[in-house]
Amino acid sequence: MSEKIRSMAAGVVCLCLGATAANAHPHVWIANWADVVFNDEGKIIALNIQWKFDENYSAIAIEGLDTDQDGFYSAAELEPLARENIKALADYSYFTYVQVDGKKVEYKPVTEYGQIHSGKILKMHFQIPLKEPVDPKTQTFGFKVYDPSFYIAIEYPEEKPLTAIGAMPKNCKVELSELSSDEKTEETRQMLSTKDQDWQPDPDEEFGAMFAQPAFVVCGPKTAMK
Repeated sequence: MSEKIRSMAAGVVCLCLGATAANAHPHVWIANWADVVFNDEGKIIALNIQWKFDENYSAIAIEGLDTDQDGFYSAAELEPLARENIKALADYSYFTYVQVDGKKVEYKPVTEYGQIHSGKILKMHFQIPLKEPVDPKTQTFGFKVYDPSFYIAIEYPEEKPLTAIGAMPKNCKVELSELSSDEKTEETRQMLSTKDQDWQPDPDEEFGAMFAQPAFVVCGPKTAMK
Protein backbone atom coordinates (compact mmCIF):
# COMPACT_ATOMS: atom_id res chain seq x y z
CA MET A 1 0.00 0.00 0.00
CA SER A 2 1.11 3.59 -0.53
CA GLU A 3 3.43 5.28 1.95
CA LYS A 4 0.72 7.88 2.60
CA ILE A 5 -1.73 5.19 3.65
CA ARG A 6 0.91 3.45 5.78
CA SER A 7 1.93 6.68 7.50
CA MET A 8 -1.68 7.61 8.19
CA ALA A 9 -2.31 4.23 9.78
CA ALA A 10 0.88 4.36 11.81
CA GLY A 11 0.09 7.85 13.05
CA VAL A 12 -3.31 6.96 14.40
CA VAL A 13 -1.94 3.87 16.11
CA CYS A 14 0.68 5.99 17.85
CA LEU A 15 -1.93 8.48 19.04
CA CYS A 16 -4.63 6.10 20.16
CA LEU A 17 -3.04 2.84 21.25
CA GLY A 18 0.02 4.02 23.14
CA ALA A 19 3.73 3.27 22.84
CA THR A 20 3.55 -0.48 23.43
CA ALA A 21 1.10 -1.19 20.64
CA ALA A 22 2.68 1.36 18.32
CA ASN A 23 5.96 -0.51 18.45
CA ALA A 24 4.41 -3.76 17.26
CA HIS A 25 3.32 -5.21 13.94
CA PRO A 26 0.60 -5.14 12.76
CA HIS A 27 -0.54 -1.50 12.93
CA VAL A 28 -3.91 -1.74 11.16
CA TRP A 29 -6.62 -4.39 11.49
CA ILE A 30 -9.09 -5.36 8.78
CA ALA A 31 -12.04 -7.76 8.96
CA ASN A 32 -12.27 -9.41 5.56
CA TRP A 33 -15.19 -11.03 3.73
CA ALA A 34 -14.88 -12.65 0.31
CA ASP A 35 -17.34 -13.82 -2.36
CA VAL A 36 -16.30 -16.19 -5.14
CA VAL A 37 -18.18 -15.10 -8.27
CA PHE A 38 -19.29 -17.74 -10.81
CA ASN A 39 -20.68 -17.14 -14.30
CA ASP A 40 -23.63 -19.00 -15.83
CA GLU A 41 -21.29 -21.76 -17.01
CA GLY A 42 -20.11 -22.51 -13.49
CA LYS A 43 -16.68 -20.95 -13.96
CA ILE A 44 -15.00 -18.57 -11.52
CA ILE A 45 -14.69 -15.09 -12.99
CA ALA A 46 -14.03 -12.78 -10.04
CA LEU A 47 -13.66 -12.26 -6.31
CA ASN A 48 -15.68 -9.73 -4.34
CA ILE A 49 -13.72 -8.40 -1.37
CA GLN A 50 -15.23 -6.46 1.52
CA TRP A 51 -13.10 -4.88 4.24
CA LYS A 52 -14.03 -3.32 7.56
CA PHE A 53 -11.22 -1.20 9.00
CA ASP A 54 -10.52 -0.77 12.69
CA GLU A 55 -11.91 2.35 14.34
CA ASN A 56 -8.52 4.02 14.80
CA TYR A 57 -7.54 3.78 11.15
CA SER A 58 -11.05 4.78 10.10
CA ALA A 59 -10.80 8.03 12.09
CA ILE A 60 -7.57 9.19 10.50
CA ALA A 61 -8.47 8.02 6.98
CA ILE A 62 -11.60 10.18 6.77
CA GLU A 63 -10.04 13.30 8.28
CA GLY A 64 -10.86 16.33 6.14
CA LEU A 65 -13.22 14.45 3.78
CA ASP A 66 -16.48 15.90 5.11
CA THR A 67 -16.34 18.74 2.61
CA ASP A 68 -19.90 20.01 3.22
CA GLN A 69 -19.44 19.89 7.00
CA ASP A 70 -22.74 18.07 7.59
CA GLY A 71 -21.26 15.41 9.87
CA PHE A 72 -21.74 12.62 7.34
CA TYR A 73 -19.45 11.13 4.71
CA SER A 74 -21.19 10.62 1.38
CA ALA A 75 -20.06 8.26 -1.36
CA ALA A 76 -18.91 11.29 -3.34
CA GLU A 77 -16.81 12.57 -0.43
CA LEU A 78 -15.23 9.14 0.08
CA GLU A 79 -14.61 8.48 -3.62
CA PRO A 80 -11.16 10.14 -3.76
CA LEU A 81 -10.00 7.98 -0.84
CA ALA A 82 -11.40 4.82 -2.43
CA ARG A 83 -9.75 5.69 -5.75
CA GLU A 84 -6.40 6.30 -4.05
CA ASN A 85 -6.63 3.03 -2.12
CA ILE A 86 -7.45 0.99 -5.22
CA LYS A 87 -4.61 2.60 -7.15
CA ALA A 88 -2.17 1.82 -4.34
CA LEU A 89 -3.46 -1.72 -3.84
CA ALA A 90 -2.94 -2.56 -7.53
CA ASP A 91 0.82 -2.66 -6.87
CA TYR A 92 0.19 -5.36 -4.26
CA SER A 93 -2.30 -7.52 -6.20
CA TYR A 94 -4.99 -5.94 -4.00
CA PHE A 95 -3.56 -8.00 -1.11
CA THR A 96 -5.41 -10.92 -2.73
CA TYR A 97 -3.29 -13.75 -4.06
CA VAL A 98 -5.04 -16.32 -6.24
CA GLN A 99 -3.52 -19.59 -7.35
CA VAL A 100 -4.84 -22.00 -9.96
CA ASP A 101 -3.16 -25.38 -10.04
CA GLY A 102 -0.45 -23.90 -7.83
CA LYS A 103 0.35 -20.98 -10.13
CA LYS A 104 -0.39 -17.27 -9.62
CA VAL A 105 -3.10 -15.91 -11.91
CA GLU A 106 -3.46 -12.47 -13.47
CA TYR A 107 -6.29 -10.00 -12.94
CA LYS A 108 -8.10 -7.47 -15.05
CA PRO A 109 -8.08 -3.90 -13.68
CA VAL A 110 -10.41 -3.26 -10.75
CA THR A 111 -13.15 -0.88 -11.87
CA GLU A 112 -15.94 -1.67 -9.40
CA TYR A 113 -15.18 -0.35 -5.92
CA GLY A 114 -16.38 1.98 -3.21
CA GLN A 115 -16.23 2.97 0.45
CA ILE A 116 -18.82 3.81 3.09
CA HIS A 117 -18.54 5.20 6.61
CA SER A 118 -20.99 4.26 9.33
CA GLY A 119 -20.81 4.19 13.11
CA LYS A 120 -17.19 5.39 13.19
CA ILE A 121 -16.14 2.52 10.92
CA LEU A 122 -14.83 2.78 7.37
CA LYS A 123 -15.69 -0.03 4.99
CA MET A 124 -14.37 -0.75 1.53
CA HIS A 125 -15.51 -3.10 -1.21
CA PHE A 126 -14.07 -4.00 -4.61
CA GLN A 127 -14.34 -6.69 -7.25
CA ILE A 128 -11.23 -8.37 -8.67
CA PRO A 129 -12.00 -9.79 -12.14
CA LEU A 130 -9.84 -12.72 -13.21
CA LYS A 131 -8.12 -12.38 -16.57
CA GLU A 132 -9.33 -15.85 -17.57
CA PRO A 133 -12.31 -17.84 -16.19
CA VAL A 134 -11.40 -20.83 -14.02
CA ASP A 135 -13.22 -24.17 -14.15
CA PRO A 136 -13.16 -25.48 -10.55
CA LYS A 137 -14.17 -28.97 -11.71
CA THR A 138 -10.89 -29.42 -13.56
CA GLN A 139 -8.62 -26.85 -11.89
CA THR A 140 -7.58 -26.31 -8.28
CA PHE A 141 -8.61 -22.80 -7.18
CA GLY A 142 -7.44 -21.19 -3.95
CA PHE A 143 -6.55 -17.77 -2.59
CA LYS A 144 -5.24 -15.88 0.41
CA VAL A 145 -5.82 -12.26 1.46
CA TYR A 146 -2.92 -10.64 3.31
CA ASP A 147 -0.41 -7.81 3.51
CA PRO A 148 3.00 -9.43 2.80
CA SER A 149 4.73 -7.17 5.35
CA PHE A 150 2.11 -7.89 8.06
CA TYR A 151 1.89 -4.13 8.60
CA ILE A 152 -1.84 -4.70 8.18
CA ALA A 153 -3.53 -7.74 9.75
CA ILE A 154 -6.36 -9.06 7.57
CA GLU A 155 -8.57 -11.68 9.18
CA TYR A 156 -11.86 -13.39 8.39
CA PRO A 157 -14.71 -12.86 10.88
CA GLU A 158 -16.58 -15.82 12.32
CA GLU A 159 -19.91 -15.04 10.66
CA LYS A 160 -20.27 -15.88 6.93
CA PRO A 161 -16.67 -15.04 5.97
CA LEU A 162 -16.75 -16.78 2.58
CA THR A 163 -19.65 -17.22 0.18
CA ALA A 164 -20.36 -18.12 -3.45
CA ILE A 165 -22.30 -15.92 -5.90
CA GLY A 166 -23.71 -17.17 -9.18
CA ALA A 167 -23.96 -20.64 -10.71
CA MET A 168 -21.49 -22.63 -8.62
CA PRO A 169 -21.51 -26.31 -9.76
CA LYS A 170 -23.61 -28.50 -7.47
CA ASN A 171 -20.69 -30.75 -6.49
CA CYS A 172 -18.54 -27.77 -5.44
CA LYS A 173 -18.32 -25.69 -2.29
CA VAL A 174 -16.32 -22.75 -0.93
CA GLU A 175 -14.45 -23.26 2.31
CA LEU A 176 -11.74 -21.87 4.57
CA SER A 177 -8.87 -23.99 5.81
CA GLU A 178 -7.91 -23.86 9.46
CA LEU A 179 -4.97 -21.57 10.09
CA SER A 180 -2.07 -23.71 11.25
CA SER A 181 0.09 -22.61 14.15
CA ASP A 182 3.50 -24.10 14.78
CA GLU A 183 6.65 -23.12 16.63
CA LYS A 184 8.06 -21.20 13.66
CA THR A 185 4.83 -19.24 13.26
CA GLU A 186 4.77 -18.27 16.92
CA GLU A 187 8.45 -17.30 16.86
CA THR A 188 7.81 -15.08 13.82
CA ARG A 189 4.83 -13.46 15.51
CA GLN A 190 6.92 -12.69 18.58
CA MET A 191 9.74 -11.30 16.44
CA LEU A 192 7.37 -9.00 14.55
CA SER A 193 5.86 -7.71 17.78
CA THR A 194 9.24 -6.24 18.74
CA LYS A 195 9.64 -4.17 15.55
CA ASP A 196 8.85 -0.46 15.55
CA GLN A 197 6.55 1.22 13.06
CA ASP A 198 9.36 2.25 10.69
CA TRP A 199 10.73 -1.26 10.28
CA GLN A 200 10.25 -2.79 6.85
CA PRO A 201 10.82 -6.51 6.22
CA ASP A 202 12.41 -8.00 3.13
CA PRO A 203 9.58 -8.25 0.56
CA ASP A 204 10.60 -11.83 -0.20
CA GLU A 205 9.89 -12.89 3.39
CA GLU A 206 6.10 -12.71 2.91
CA PHE A 207 5.44 -12.61 6.67
CA GLY A 208 1.76 -11.90 6.12
CA ALA A 209 1.27 -15.19 4.27
CA MET A 210 2.10 -17.10 7.45
CA PHE A 211 -0.96 -15.65 9.18
CA ALA A 212 -3.35 -15.75 6.20
CA GLN A 213 -6.22 -18.22 6.22
CA PRO A 214 -6.40 -20.09 2.88
CA ALA A 215 -9.71 -20.19 1.00
CA PHE A 216 -10.68 -22.77 -1.64
CA VAL A 217 -13.28 -23.88 -4.09
CA VAL A 218 -13.49 -27.62 -3.59
CA CYS A 219 -15.16 -29.93 -6.09
CA GLY A 220 -15.30 -33.61 -5.22
CA PRO A 221 -12.24 -34.71 -3.20
CA LYS A 222 -10.87 -31.95 -0.98
CA THR A 223 -7.89 -30.04 -2.34
CA ALA A 224 -5.31 -27.95 -0.54
CA MET A 225 -3.34 -24.78 -1.26
CA LYS A 226 0.20 -24.56 -0.03
